[in-house]
Amino acid sequence: MKVGVIGLGSMGMGAALSLLRAGHEVTGCDMRDTARAEFAAAGGQVAARTAELPQGLEALVVLVVNAQQTEAALFGEGGAAERLAPGAVIVSSATMGPDAARALADKAAERQLLFLDAPVSGGAVKAREGAMTVMASGSAAAFGKASPVLDAVAAKVWNLGEEPGIGATVKVVHQLLAGVHIAVAAEAMALGIRAGADPRQLYDVVTSAAGNSWMFENRMARVLEGDDAPRSAVDIFVKDLGLVADMARGLNFPVPLASTAQQLFTAARAMGQGGKDDGFVIRVWQAMTGIKLPGE
Repeated sequence: MKVGVIGLGSMGMGAALSLLRAGHEVTGCDMRDTARAEFAAAGGQVAARTAELPQGLEALVVLVVNAQQTEAALFGEGGAAERLAPGAVIVSSATMGPDAARALADKAAERQLLFLDAPVSGGAVKAREGAMTVMASGSAAAFGKASPVLDAVAAKVWNLGEEPGIGATVKVVHQLLAGVHIAVAAEAMALGIRAGADPRQLYDVVTSAAGNSWMFENRMARVLEGDDAPRSAVDIFVKDLGLVADMARGLNFPVPLASTAQQLFTAARAMGQGGKDDGFVIRVWQAMTGIKLPGE
């Protein structure tokens, strides 16, 4: 297929490379010179702006930060919707609220374009392996058109129904869990360090016992190495836990754990840590208690 990928970040680059390996004709779009250079070196075509994407795209994967960026990329001035062939499918994979996903789907339908509400999970490693998890909702026609794309980028595709917005809902709930798990993993590690436990032994015990979580095992391994390069940044969870709060508010539903976690990520951002790996929300406890983190 003739495919475009907007956003060559940690997830978008992986998706674009996976599509390229699967034999598709792929154009990656990103404003950053370094991202375009990396994808071009792998054999892909590149564009700096959506208006530079080739005409006649059959599928378009949008992996930007949020709903606002998605809408601008698709329907703003020089937007990518104008580059799509009739009946093409938009695979909208940014994390956003369900109302925003439904609004984007309506705009796509007005232009006779198919739309798949398809947020993703798995991180940069899974993205580059073509092994992401996709939480998708949309029409049977949208799933059918997007099938070759999904086959290339995902190990598991959840068909959550025909209505756009369901995929976004499931992703927001997933991010509630992810954000709380990261925050409590950092709290537990920080408490252990403050109490005098050897952090590496603490890590080994927890990861072999019932209290372990995937986020503790993954994120605290980076904390032990002092590796704060952002695979997923603190800023992402400030945003995503904000989406949790927005959705819950609209449903008159309390989310006290998610709200507390968001405040911790917000505190980390206020300390200048917004661009660091999200596990380094632990620096909030470091600032409050004076603990020394491993590798620092």
